[in-house]
Amino acid sequence: MEKKQVIKINLPGGVASAGDFYEMLIIAQNAGAGQIRFGNRQQLYFEIDAGQLEDLEFDMLGAGIDHEINQNVYPNITSSYIADGIFNQENWLKEGVYKDIFDLFAYQPELKINLVDSNQTFAPFFTGNLNYISSPVSNYWYQYIRFPKTNILYCWPVLVYSDDIPTMSKAIQQVILANKSLFYDQPEVNTDLLYQLVTAGNQFVIQEIDQPLAIPDFQLPYYEGFNKQGNKYWLGIYRRNELFDIEFLKDICNLCMQTRVGQLYISPWKSLLVKNIEAKHRPLWGNLLNKYRINIRHASNELNWQVEDLCSQCLELKQQLVREFEEADLRTYRLSFAIKRSPKSGIYGSVMIRERKPNEFEIIHTRDFNHNTREFVVYKQGVAKADLSRHLITLCDMFYEQQSNNQLPLNTAKSKEETSVSTPKTVHQCKSCFTIYDELYGDEFNEIAPGISFSNLAVYECPTCGAAKENFDELIFSAV
Repeated sequence: MEKKQVIKINLPGGVASAGDFYEMLIIAQNAGAGQIRFGNRQQLYFEIDAGQLEDLEFDMLGAGIDHEINQNVYPNITSSYIADGIFNQENWLKEGVYKDIFDLFAYQPELKINLVDSNQTFAPFFTGNLNYISSPVSNYWYQYIRFPKTNILYCWPVLVYSDDIPTMSKAIQQVILANKSLFYDQPEVNTDLLYQLVTAGNQFVIQEIDQPLAIPDFQLPYYEGFNKQGNKYWLGIYRRNELFDIEFLKDICNLCMQTRVGQLYISPWKSLLVKNIEAKHRPLWGNLLNKYRINIRHASNELNWQVEDLCSQCLELKQQLVREFEEADLRTYRLSFAIKRSPKSGIYGSVMIRERKPNEFEIIHTRDFNHNTREFVVYKQGVAKADLSRHLITLCDMFYEQQSNNQLPLNTAKSKEETSVSTPKTVHQCKSCFTIYDELYGDEFNEIAPGISFSNLAVYECPTCGAAKENFDELIFSAV
């Protein structure tokens, strides 16, 4: 059977006009695609047979649509533009500011770039390499650099002006890619040197930072169904299998153009939003959902998940866990979950399920359970697939007990089943990517057998980011 070719189209900022989106759908359909899906970085994917590539390339060239085939060299620029007017508070960051910045990008970035409103929690803050986060000063942004293939986060020492974001991003990318031995996939980085190299010969408009970035408490807004937007409505559409039929999307584009709705928005949660729906047009949208039998208003504990793009195993595991959560009638408000199989995928949540071996997982969580923080705590290791929901349900129960009782941080607490049988356990964690070395399991990637203590390893390299043994910290936690 011929392998399908994966086509990716970036939608800068997660937004596209209804007309442009319709043209992309027609090209995909003419190439034999029947469905499309969206990615965590607000991009568009579809699959076609190899024999259709030549015609597809011709159509894409004629339409001037940049795309990639079976590659992800140019990650999409993501943004919180989708949140404007519905998921954030009133501030200076409006539609026009986003558009002006997007229009100034005269190159295709090879580093991941995020443009995020600090007053919302719908779009993630730090999943990019260059993370621009709005400051209290009009048209100025905090910048946090996450160096490629590391979790080293560096706060740029001054605020960045809106119009300088594309130029600065290009300058930073050029310095990092020209000096990979210093800034790319390294256990330590000289951040002062990066600042000097980027600013040398460049004149940027800056403001001093007079107050640090305040990260809001994470709360994922309900992003599906019909909802009020002032005297208008917005509609969020989520698909359980991540697949959107092209005919359905074409009818959405046509209805948008018919009712003067200019744009469509792709969320970082792989859903589609339509804003500014007039009250008089709401029945038309209802009829469209009826025509394609589209269900809306899924349970909240199904919507707060991130899984890797184009990963059927991750999606199947998510669906299994969601069913088990539903059976347990589990509350997951203010929590988000991520499933990772590839160590270097950029997704994350307040609770992460990471596959360490086939059908064997570890569960970790951010230290304060805020989706937008970067420090993780190990909760459970060596968890079989069948036992994941039991441990996750216990973790959620402990989170809410902590919230209601104002207890100590969760990593110091014990569940009832652990109270009499838990013992302190020592593992070693990479400071760059938070990968754990546990002697109980060894390291299959580096061909280290179970039972070999970390201290007995003469030389060791992190299987995820390649950092040396000296980059690992000792970590003690309670384990059964």
